[in-house]
Amino acid sequence: RMQMLTRTAMEEGAMGVTSALMQVPGPYAKTDELIALASIAAEYDGLYASHMRFSGPRLLDGIAEVVTIAKEAGIRAEVYHLKAVGRENVGNLDKAVAMIEQARADGLEITADTYPYNAGSGGLTAAMPPWVGEGGQQERVRRLKDPALRKRIAREMLTPADDWENLYLGVGGPTGYLVVGLQKPELKHLNGKTVAEIAELWGTSPEEAAMDLIIKDDSRVMSVGFSMAEENIRKKIPLPWMSFCTDSPAVAPEGVFLKTHIHPRAYGSYPRILAKYVREEKVLSLEQALHRMSALPAQVLKIDRRGMLKEGYYADIVAFDPETIQDRATYTEPHQFSTGVIHVFVNGGHVLKDGEHTGATPGRFVRGPGWKPSAGG
Repeated sequence: RMQMLTRTAMEEGAMGVTSALMQVPGPYAKTDELIALASIAAEYDGLYASHMRFSGPRLLDGIAEVVTIAKEAGIRAEVYHLKAVGRENVGNLDKAVAMIEQARADGLEITADTYPYNAGSGGLTAAMPPWVGEGGQQERVRRLKDPALRKRIAREMLTPADDWENLYLGVGGPTGYLVVGLQKPELKHLNGKTVAEIAELWGTSPEEAAMDLIIKDDSRVMSVGFSMAEENIRKKIPLPWMSFCTDSPAVAPEGVFLKTHIHPRAYGSYPRILAKYVREEKVLSLEQALHRMSALPAQVLKIDRRGMLKEGYYADIVAFDPETIQDRATYTEPHQFSTGVIHVFVNGGHVLKDGEHTGATPGRFVRGPGWKPSAGG
């Protein structure tokens, strides 16, 4: 059934198959199941892209799984947001890079992307063992309210594990988790505080506070985890097979978007690369950075006639001042546009003129390489 749905999706214009193996229900997917689906996408020159099963102590196992899937399915593969999570795992990044480069030398097409921040984001639910979320949010809340299970959950949050990625320990505990996505009006004043700070306000343990936040907000509770080393960001950015990303949905600093406190990368990833790592630190050249923001991701996704300024290509153009471009979004005030972007053209339509939106909406559907007109999409 899933293989049939994958085939239909590829013919309707999907780019490939993705997996998110750290967040429930992703961890329940078996490697052979992923190979079965990726094999179908491979028939259409699609991509297998994975938010890997492991990014912490077992990072190399996560890389090995991606390599296995790419090899067995005969598919191109992308590692979403390559990173070594946890201060004690900083050195594993070099080994992960070596594994990818060996796979590439062996003929596999494996690439990766990254964002230029030392913190990631996701649900606070990822600080707890996967079994807590089995059956969905209603079952998760039921377990979190059970006194006996609460003790077990708290104990497992504080214990290193081989069978799941303990992000609670990976970020250094409650001081490394910044809560940003509480949705209930009566809880929103806690956005921007760490789990440790909230626990102190409530007079409870950080582990109990984390559980209570999920119960009271009845959500995954989006949070930012400070789990990566700046030195590793500088190592990743120059890699020729590394593209850049926001790992975020489309947002704007107005209206309904302001109801959600998000990661600053949603606004700042690309300007931060150009300002901090190109202009200031010279980790890579301007030309290299632009290639990794445009041509490389277009090639990886097999997006036709995009990613380059070339006759016959769609005119997707950003005009910016390399001397003034700067990210402004922060972890506590993320909804801030960057500065230094002057003009933006999408499909030849002038969307941003002298820094102001023109009201034009020239966007169009972008299809993957397997698209068949008769399939729709």
